Amino acid sequence: MTKLQEFTDFLKTVDLKGYRQKYSKIKILEMDMPKNIQAISLLYKVYWSEKNFIDFDNFYKLYLKKYKTDLEAFRIETTLCKSDFYRGLEARIYRTWAGLITQIHAGYVAESVFGNGSVKMSAELDHQGVDIRVEYKGHILNYQIKKTSFSGVRSPRPLSKNKKLTGEVIDIFYEVPNSSYFEEPKTKKGDYKIPYKRFIEDKRLERLDNGFVIFTSYLFEQKKIEIDSKSN
Repeated sequence: MTKLQEFTDFLKTVDLKGYRQKYSKIKILEMDMPKNIQAISLLYKVYWSEKNFIDFDNFYKLYLKKYKTDLEAFRIETTLCKSDFYRGLEARIYRTWAGLITQIHAGYVAESVFGNGSVKMSAELDHQGVDIRVEYKGHILNYQIKKTSFSGVRSPRPLSKNKKLTGEVIDIFYEVPNSSYFEEPKTKKGDYKIPYKRFIEDKRLERLDNGFVIFTSYLFEQKKIEIDSKSN
C-alpha cells in the first residue's frame, strides 16, 4: 500500500462531525499565538517527515508534551485559568490540525504524480506562503492552496510577495459548499443546487463519506503534462 492510500484511508476514519460538534463553539483562544507554541512544525514532522498517521487525540497529546513549558508561560501571560485556556487551546489546535492534514494529503497526491522525492513541505516553506513545493525536470512549482466561500470570499491568508522565492507560484483556489448541500443537493424543482453542481464538476476535488474534502491527482497532472510536452 502506498503512503497516499494509507493517508487517504486514515482520513476516512476521522470523525469530522463529532469533532465539529465538540469544538465549533469553543473560541476562547483566538488571539495570535507565538511561533514557539504553534503546531505547524510538529504537524509537518509527524504527518510528512515521519509519515505517522495518528488521530487528533494522539497528536494533541504529543503537542502538549512537546510544548508544555512554553504553553504554561503563554497561559500565564493571557491571565486565563487552566480550564479555560486548555479547553480553548484544544479547539484551536484541532482547527489547525484539520486544515493542515488536508494540505499534507495534497502533498502526497502531488508526489504520486511527479514522483518520489519531488515534493517538499515544511513549516519554513509555509511561512513563505508555499504550501507544496514541487521540483520536477528543472522546474520549481510553489503551490499556494486557498479556500474560497460560495460568495467568492477568499481565505484571509495573503498571497506570497516573497521576491526571494525561486520558481513559479501557482495559486489554487477551491470552494467547499456547506455540508447541507451534500445532504440535500437538489432544489424543489429537482435541479442540482449551484454550489453542489460546481463542486461535483470540479475534477480537482473529492469528498469522502465523512465530509473530508481532498484533492485528486487532476490538480497536478495538468501541470505535469505541460512540462512533459515542453521537455520532449
